[in-house]
Amino acid sequence: MSGGGMSSEAGVQTARSRALAVLRLRGRALAVALLPAAVAVILLVGVPTGHFTGTGWDIARWTLTPLAALVLLTAAGVALVVARARPAMSPTVAIAEEAAPDLYRMVRDLADRLAVPVPSAIALTPDCDSWLEDRTHPAHGRPPPAEEHGDIADAGRHPHRRAVAAPVLVIGSPFLWWMRVGELRAVLAPVVAGTGPSAHPDIAAARRFVRGLDAAVAVTSEHRRGPVFRTVFAGLGWIARVLLRSCRVHAAEMERGVAAAAAERAQAVDYGLRIVAQEQVGLAYAGWDRLLTRVALPAWRMGRWPSRLNAGVVAALTELSRRDRLAEGFASRLGERPACDLLEEPGTVDEATSLLAARLFHGGPAGSGPDWSPVHWGDYPEEVVDRKWRTDAARLHRVLDTLGVRPGAGAENPGPDGPTLSRVLDHLTHPGPDSDPDLDPRPDPDSDPDPDLDPHSDPHPGPDSRAERPPSASPPADGGRGADGEREAAPVPVSGADPDDEDLVGEDLVGTTPRSAALAARISAEVAREGAAATARAASTASAPTAPTAASAGLASPWDDRALPLLPLQPPRTGRELLADHITAMVCCAAMDTLGATPGLDWLDGPTLLVGGVRVTDLPAQVMMLIEDGDPTALRRWLARQGIRPEKPVRLV
Repeated sequence: MSGGGMSSEAGVQTARSRALAVLRLRGRALAVALLPAAVAVILLVGVPTGHFTGTGWDIARWTLTPLAALVLLTAAGVALVVARARPAMSPTVAIAEEAAPDLYRMVRDLADRLAVPVPSAIALTPDCDSWLEDRTHPAHGRPPPAEEHGDIADAGRHPHRRAVAAPVLVIGSPFLWWMRVGELRAVLAPVVAGTGPSAHPDIAAARRFVRGLDAAVAVTSEHRRGPVFRTVFAGLGWIARVLLRSCRVHAAEMERGVAAAAAERAQAVDYGLRIVAQEQVGLAYAGWDRLLTRVALPAWRMGRWPSRLNAGVVAALTELSRRDRLAEGFASRLGERPACDLLEEPGTVDEATSLLAARLFHGGPAGSGPDWSPVHWGDYPEEVVDRKWRTDAARLHRVLDTLGVRPGAGAENPGPDGPTLSRVLDHLTHPGPDSDPDLDPRPDPDSDPDPDLDPHSDPHPGPDSRAERPPSASPPADGGRGADGEREAAPVPVSGADPDDEDLVGEDLVGTTPRSAALAARISAEVAREGAAATARAASTASAPTAPTAASAGLASPWDDRALPLLPLQPPRTGRELLADHITAMVCCAAMDTLGATPGLDWLDGPTLLVGGVRVTDLPAQVMMLIEDGDPTALRRWLARQGIRPEKPVRLV
């Protein structure tokens, strides 16, 4: 036994004792279900033998027999649901041994060094984590039987018990691209060591019982059945929940014992290297999260999915090591052999995990289509950044049109053919006491209401309608995929109300000018409408066959994908954030069309504007000053310094 932990044998014994406690709970539940039937059988057998005769025994017989039958039927129903319910399965990309013989060989050698069963298969997940997953349920497809090792798994095994199939090893895909081979082996050592305790029959049986209860609770919670079935399943679900709560503590302690035993057993394998590798785990997690939220998410919202996310995390972490002196030492590791070399075709695997990441974190389709296509990093600035900015700028001017805002001063081609940045700046400039009423979007309460803005008018309003417009409304003119994919938006002010009212504009717009709040609310409503239309289009094409790709070929869906995205990256953007993004997009479009600036990709910050090849970093502060104070002076000075002419028309999508 080492310092402050427990030995491998002690951990296994602790896990086994807790597993036996779970199995005893299962046995008690079975005994409770059989007890009324046993008593009823005794009472019925007593009739021909001359025992238990009389009116009282007859009443007991005819009362207890139906009750016993009902209890048996209920127990059979619970057992059937537990046995047939499919346990939860993590979304992964399966890796066949032919596709990664070196990786399988490394895992097999590691299992031999640890004297534990070899994992039955290997799969990748777009996350910075690794674990063992039991997929022996018939719905998952039973893996091949595990190789037998003379280890603790054989201790105490009865000859008549069947051999327990080894679990599947799930590896986080960013580890394969960022870590070196030795670091990956050190990180996987305690995970692979967990196959030893997992092979114990008592632990395996207890885990199957707990997973079955959990799956039964999920099945009985579905609301897609008729009222009779819902009533029956509600009762079965209540029983499953009671059993699950009863064994929850024992199951948690069992897993804790298994983890302690695996960690202790892995101490002898690459212990010193594992300490260094754990630092890489934290670094990979930070880079992966930054890449998904700053780089991948804007592309997903535009209907494009980067097909080399894992290669991108290497570029992001390399950029981080260049900027942060604390990470300088990590760049020297790149000269060693990366773990992705253990794959025969790293590019194909990267594409498959990138598509899975888009499905999990954004809810994209399972294959490519006209509104969902891959994009390579070299094409990202033109196909994602430029398109995003011009789409946002077009939406901004479309909303200004619905508000009746006149073209900006100095525009050579006013109207829809000549949108200018001056129009936006003039509108958001806080009006003084003698301001022109034509610039104020709030209607005169004494004037006749606009029928397009009246909530009691035609139930099918025009493009000026609010977020309450039904999802069946026609999509916007730009035809983009979901207008950045937002599904919710900030509250929209009621027509004719003062945007200063906090209850109408939302807390995120408090502290902005009335015009900024009104414009932000309108943009939020437009984004929500386009997101609803995109969701409806995705639902209508979900059953249509998608184009077969190398990514979708290795991506099976035995897991429940009806509630995508399963793991949303960020909450919906607020009205303030949406307005800032749209104004920034308009400024970037003006810079590209009047100054010759270019869109760029920053691995840590996402889309960026390049002026003379230099990344612009001080624009957000000027935009927020315009939104919050209604003062365009700082932004106009910034435009003048850069040489951007706001009165020139820009090209939109």
